[in-house]
Amino acid sequence: MATQNRTETVIETVPTRLLVDGAWIDATGGGTFEVTNPATGDVLTRVADATPADGDRALAAAAAAQREWARTEPRVRGEVLRSAFELLTERADDFARLMTLEMGKALPEARGEVTYGAEFFRWFSEEAVRIHGRYSPAPAGNTRLITMKGPVGPTLMITPWNFPLAMGTRKIGPAIAAGCTMVVKPAAETPLTMLALAALLEEVGLPPGVLNVLTTTDSGGLCEPLIRDARLRKLTFTGSTAVGKVLVAQASDQLLRVSMELGGNAPFIVFEDADLDAAVDGAMLAKMRNIGEACTSANRFLVHESVAEEFSTRMAARMDSLTVGDGTQDGVDVGPLITDKARAGVHELVSDAVAGGARTLTGGEVPEGPGHFYPPTVLVDVPASARVFREEIFGPVAPISTFADEEEAVRRANDTEYGLVAYVFTRDHSRVLRVSEALEFGMVGVNTGIVSNPAAPFGGVKHSGFGREGGFEGIEEYLETKYVGSAL
Repeated sequence: MATQNRTETVIETVPTRLLVDGAWIDATGGGTFEVTNPATGDVLTRVADATPADGDRALAAAAAAQREWARTEPRVRGEVLRSAFELLTERADDFARLMTLEMGKALPEARGEVTYGAEFFRWFSEEAVRIHGRYSPAPAGNTRLITMKGPVGPTLMITPWNFPLAMGTRKIGPAIAAGCTMVVKPAAETPLTMLALAALLEEVGLPPGVLNVLTTTDSGGLCEPLIRDARLRKLTFTGSTAVGKVLVAQASDQLLRVSMELGGNAPFIVFEDADLDAAVDGAMLAKMRNIGEACTSANRFLVHESVAEEFSTRMAARMDSLTVGDGTQDGVDVGPLITDKARAGVHELVSDAVAGGARTLTGGEVPEGPGHFYPPTVLVDVPASARVFREEIFGPVAPISTFADEEEAVRRANDTEYGLVAYVFTRDHSRVLRVSEALEFGMVGVNTGIVSNPAAPFGGVKHSGFGREGGFEGIEEYLETKYVGSAL
């Protein structure tokens, strides 16, 4: 009963309308849609279903607020972020429960996302006052060269369902610091966290029109007119590569500044000299963070043939020990996948691998009962041609294959259109440098299963996108450089 009361209290505090120009309003026509709990199928609440007309109003508000927000002192912008960090940290338990209810991850992991997501606000609160240019004499000496940085302008942010808080703060933080106004379109599966975050930012003094939030079931219909609108100056998207390609094409009409954080197919390479205890620990983090529903999730385990059997046995035992269930319950390690369609897609990849000769060490069966649950699964003897090695799994499945030498490991790791992150476990420092340089990925984790850090530039190459979020580089995505030449 206490848990039920806590759930109801958390849901009741979340705004369910659209935030446009500082006002919470109904969608044009009054449409709404359900938000459900993936662990039970229960309806949590209904939220406004925005239309293109609402999108136009939101972009108009962002455009109108842009000039004044850009002129606001960097210290003031930074203090808004610092206050948001402190209040978000104070309300961590409520935000964690909200994320668990609408997305499914277990409460301890949701609390971890609040800590991680809040840190982007703290990081960029400190970066807001460090936006700087350059002054130098021209080589001929008769002119002074001045470069200055200013905000790109109104930005459309399309955020995913898998990290409903952190993927928002990772974009909103640098935009506020740089002086950009925003229209944010969260995923229809998990809109509540973003709505709660918008209310928090209002509470700490973010001016009307700087942040506008639109929830909708018609993402394409809402976003395409905004992307093609001359008032918009930047688009940032986190999601699938297929959708990202469509958005980039649309953005070409207005030659928008574009940041794309897209899909991944991360290799997890275990060399023969690796510390197997550390490798298994790292594998569990890289695979099971967020139920495997992460672009950084280890998708292909490439293990040296001399240690493959021991690694596979240990990992299967660890995966088998995890408790699957409703993420709000004590003792649960693995919550449900986001939808039944997602679960069916994961199981299809497992079935394809098994049909091609792979063996299941644990998991691999769809459980009966409510909720979109799928058991932690380990596959061995997976053929290189299996779809599970070519496609992003987005679930708790670890396919393992072997390699004979370093050259083969690197070749197979790079044999993908994606290039977000790779993981390497070895004790050989020279190998760390060789392999890191040879891997065609935007990030490499060495002897660690987590690379995400607000102080580091997150992003990929190839079909995993372009642009960086976090680190010193993160704010540059929201700044334009202007050069002034002044004659003496």
